[in-house]
Amino acid sequence: MQKPMLPTLTFEVPIGQDWVYEIKYDGFRAILYWTHDNIELISRNGNNLNEQFPELIDWCLKSQELFQPHLPLVLDGELCILESLYKANFELIQQRGRLKNKDKILKYSMDKPAHFLVFDLLEHKGNQLSNQQWLSRKKELKQLFESLNLETKINPKDQQYIQLINFNGDYESIWKIVTENQSEGVIAKKVDSHWEAGKRTINWFKIKNWQKAVFFITGFDKINGYFHVGVLRNLEVFEIGLFSNGLATNERQALLQVIRNNATTETTKFLQVLPGICVELFYLELFKEQLRQPSFSKFCLDMNWKDCTWEKLVGNTPKIPSDIEISHPDKPLWKDKPITKQDYIQYLAAVSPYMLPFLEKRLLTVIRYPHGMYGESFYQKNCPDYAPDFIETAESDGNEYIICNDLKTLVWLGNQLSFEFHIPFQTINSTGPSEIVFDLDPPSRGEFQLAVKAALILKEVFDNLKLISFVKTSGNKGLQIYLPLPEHQFTYEQTRKFTEFIATYLTTSEPDLFTTERLKKNRGNRLYVDYVQHAEGKTIIAPYSVRGNDGAYVATPLFWNEVNENLSIENFPLESINERINKKGCPFAHYFGVKNEQPFEPVLKFLYQS
Repeated sequence: MQKPMLPTLTFEVPIGQDWVYEIKYDGFRAILYWTHDNIELISRNGNNLNEQFPELIDWCLKSQELFQPHLPLVLDGELCILESLYKANFELIQQRGRLKNKDKILKYSMDKPAHFLVFDLLEHKGNQLSNQQWLSRKKELKQLFESLNLETKINPKDQQYIQLINFNGDYESIWKIVTENQSEGVIAKKVDSHWEAGKRTINWFKIKNWQKAVFFITGFDKINGYFHVGVLRNLEVFEIGLFSNGLATNERQALLQVIRNNATTETTKFLQVLPGICVELFYLELFKEQLRQPSFSKFCLDMNWKDCTWEKLVGNTPKIPSDIEISHPDKPLWKDKPITKQDYIQYLAAVSPYMLPFLEKRLLTVIRYPHGMYGESFYQKNCPDYAPDFIETAESDGNEYIICNDLKTLVWLGNQLSFEFHIPFQTINSTGPSEIVFDLDPPSRGEFQLAVKAALILKEVFDNLKLISFVKTSGNKGLQIYLPLPEHQFTYEQTRKFTEFIATYLTTSEPDLFTTERLKKNRGNRLYVDYVQHAEGKTIIAPYSVRGNDGAYVATPLFWNEVNENLSIENFPLESINERINKKGCPFAHYFGVKNEQPFEPVLKFLYQS
């Protein structure tokens, strides 16, 4: 077993023809040893990770025959739980690393699957490559992927659990990607370098995507030598982290002397000081409301400590593109919730990795609330004349629709106070429906359990038909069931035959509970099964879109085991969703991966024959 070659941290970026650059993903460094009769995933510290990441080992076992001609094989890479094409989720991989229970590990591997992002090839067909130059190894690695017809680009939605990290020769362009997507940083690699096992080399450099903000000192820990810092949050001092790195010897001594001179209390372990001493710190990100890897930047002697606020810190998050100015960030939006415009846009930015795939390349209709829940709302289909140049559009039926493909557009729409995002059942490139959606609409929120009952009946039907289904709340009063479909394969006429058949089955099996009657006055207290809504030009609320209702409830993807008598729309307000994703993962994580596996054609043939 080899020890990995490690990059050296630097603030000086090496530039020149001898250097190329890779995105740095935040995960666990590991080396995969794959022979004809054994697969071992080994951590940087020499620990076997097979049981911790069963999804990767299972994928390798299923791919054993494909890889057989290339074994033995040794791959170097990073184990990550991807949040987007360019960013891995540090918190989720940390959670996985702490799990010990096999059942929990299996559940997490299904709900929050990890990918092994490979950046180096150390052995191929039993031939040791560590004595070859890095660029030669990298080219052979890409050729390996291509020869096996494997995807050669990072794709969080792909169930190919071994993926390839590519390099870029232009530092400026890759750094732009890093900063816009809040990636961890960049690894610079010298093209003619050789493998140096177990060594922290100067042929590989890591350049981290540091953020900067100003904090005030709250004290000094005599035991470990760390300075504690805080911000003002809700008019109270909130401790947000501690640092030691980055200070020169004279800076450390000067800071410590000021703290001693102004200490309000002192124990054998700690010096406490009132807010007043302000410092600028580098940090990677906020992790559980604490600074991750803070490091000293400079003293801010002219800064008023009262200006070091939680709102400024959160508002400075790199998730929100720096060239979009948030107007009136403190504006309250809900009468019954302390949610500001800044909070709402922070929500959109945080949930964007899970929401954007459903908005991508779709004609977007939004409902805008210029005054939040305090005023009138209106539908917007046409892109307004004042929209910035980066907003993409597409024409359809005389309307110039916005296409929300990226975070920048999503944040801009949030700044326009677009609450509800409604999307059609196909993309602008589709020749037919991209999915089937059943909208289960009870007469009121009080009859929500009717939607639960209908959903469970449909789940049993779809399981018997071997169809893969997903479920989400509407964010209002009902549930919606999704059946993803392969692109360009079916027509709305064909899916209409299926949806009508299913709706008829449901209403005839329980006619006192369910109806397809479109007129509300004729429904009584029955749940409306809206199969007519699934048609070309019609829309449905997008996953993770907040609704314009009291309570700020979100159209939330669910795991099927959550659909029971305890389920309620009120369980999913806006302020709870990001924590829910971090704890449970996204129930729609595999949605796009199963599109081509959906066995819908045999079901359709049966319907046409009957």
